[in-house]
Amino acid sequence: MPFCEHCEGQRFDRAQVLRLLRSTRARFRKNSRADAALRAAIEAVRALEIPHLERIDEASDGPVVH
Repeated sequence: MPFCEHCEGQRFDRAQVLRLLRSTRARFRKNSRADAALRAAIEAVRALEIPHLERIDEASDGPVVH
């Protein structure tokens, strides 16, 4: 099943943020304060629940994952 345009965009944005946080975290020494802060930020972004916004005129030809 395809994702709607809104949800696909949200998944892409979240993935970009997570990649950036993980690459930044890789530059810091493990067990440092920066590492702990970045780890917490990664977990916070992963836990975000982004609401689905459905357009009224949205017509689909089958099931769409939101």
